[in-house]
Amino acid sequence: MDKKKIQEGVKLILEGIGENPDREGLLDTPDRIARMYEEIFGGLTQTAEEPLSKTFHVKDNAMVLEKDITFYSTCEHHFMPFYGKAHIAYIPDGKVVGLSKLARTVEVYAKRPQIQEQLTAQIADALMEYLKPQGAMVMLEAEHMCMTMRGVKKPGSKTVTFVTRGVFEQDERLQRQFFDLVRA
Repeated sequence: MDKKKIQEGVKLILEGIGENPDREGLLDTPDRIARMYEEIFGGLTQTAEEPLSKTFHVKDNAMVLEKDITFYSTCEHHFMPFYGKAHIAYIPDGKVVGLSKLARTVEVYAKRPQIQEQLTAQIADALMEYLKPQGAMVMLEAEHMCMTMRGVKKPGSKTVTFVTRGVFEQDERLQRQFFDLVRA
């Protein structure tokens, strides 16, 4: 990331909205925002390969579900936050990954400017590519600040997206089981 460009951009925005970037309270704002962007957009320099590469062999191929994984992301259209919960399930094909690695996978993709629909698919596709399960299902529930703070101004509204891959695509029983477990 180019911190200097971010700092210059923030100064231009401050001037553009009629603020004085040399005002005491704003003097360090360009640097603070540059450091914040390094953190919240850290996923741009990462892949899910690392967190999903450490696996453990298992004999049972029963569904693995990690639910209520909190995430924060940034809408690529308005550069405003959207945040919520991710629910991830997969059917192993002889190997599983540590549960914290599922949360790390969500983080990799959430820390990029994007849309929720894409984020949902990226998580499922990463599981399929790196973990190679029989199938995966991912559901995200999120509140978008571009809808609650500006525009239509509907706080509390949630967007729900889900994708299925592999055995989850055709097996409605597995899909129902996933939704029942998420709601439990």
